[in-house]
Amino acid sequence: MRNLASGGLGALVLAALLCAPAVAQTTAQDNTGFGTSSAEFLLFGAGARGTALGGAVAALTTDVTALYYNPGDLAQMSRPGAMVSTYSYIADTRYSWAGLAFPMSGGSRALGVSVGTFGFSDQPVYTVDQPEGTGETYSVAETFIAGTYSQNFSDRFSAGFTAKLISDKLGKTAATGFAVDFGTNFHATVGQRPIRGAFVIQNLGTNLKHTGSALDQTVLRPPPQGTVDVPQQPQQASLKTSGWSLPVLFRVAVAFDLVTMAQQRVTLMGEFSQPNNDKPGAGAGLEYTASNIGNSGFFVAARGSYTLQPANDLDPGTGAGFQTQYTVGTLSNYGLAAGGGIGWAKGNFKLGLDYAYKNLGPLGATDFVSFSLGW
Repeated sequence: MRNLASGGLGALVLAALLCAPAVAQTTAQDNTGFGTSSAEFLLFGAGARGTALGGAVAALTTDVTALYYNPGDLAQMSRPGAMVSTYSYIADTRYSWAGLAFPMSGGSRALGVSVGTFGFSDQPVYTVDQPEGTGETYSVAETFIAGTYSQNFSDRFSAGFTAKLISDKLGKTAATGFAVDFGTNFHATVGQRPIRGAFVIQNLGTNLKHTGSALDQTVLRPPPQGTVDVPQQPQQASLKTSGWSLPVLFRVAVAFDLVTMAQQRVTLMGEFSQPNNDKPGAGAGLEYTASNIGNSGFFVAARGSYTLQPANDLDPGTGAGFQTQYTVGTLSNYGLAAGGGIGWAKGNFKLGLDYAYKNLGPLGATDFVSFSLGW
């Protein structure tokens, strides 16, 4: 088994090294797909813990949030669990996520379901002809419902997949799509300290193509060339829309316990991510946990992370006509996330409350709150 662990870790390191030239080449070419995908809410995450750790938690989600971050982790759940969370996003919008998962077959398998919603309502409609407003309102409602299956194939390796049904309602148009996530987790020890590696790909699926009454038009058919134009009734028609791809994301993550004690743990995490609509990114996070403090059953956690996303750096000289403190080639507080959690456990019963702060640069700060239950 030690040889298996060494070989698996070697393969993980080799894969990371092989990714490096591809990242450099992609960055040099600046070959990005900005604005070419839909349903961006699929990237908002799940739970305050994952938000505080910047997505690097994909190798260490042994709770309900594995439904989102890595379905391969779900089989490592020690007990059934549920979570509800809410994300106060920009411009008075809100994202909510909920999940429920159960270990099965003595812990060798796990099943779970999750749902996420994002949107806003009752926004005024403005047109070129009526710049003061038409008196009508519109709303946006984006939703997904997902089911996850995960399995431990050995004491070192687990894998899983998630199937999602996606609904995207924009005003009087709507689209429906289907997507899948795949995830794996390899877990071993180095110097008696746990180390974990994960490979995840998210949102592989169909394009979203909108239809609806907002696309209905009335047109007059032009007369054939050389004929007399005669009065005619307007004809009903619908604008034809193109399909927009989903935000596919590939993620490689590693987690290593720097400190492992009976009631305390310090874990360092890192990740590399490659989306189909942005430049590659990378991040690192640190989590400290203390459990059963004073044999009271209470536990606390502190978390922080920083995520580098080069495409989000703004250059005042070439920006969209405005000055900003965020400059290309320098570290800023954009990408900074932090948070913590508190909870209580007795036997198999567990309650948890977590909070995360995430800085979105010129878009401002956002807050994520989640409540979890295990039994």
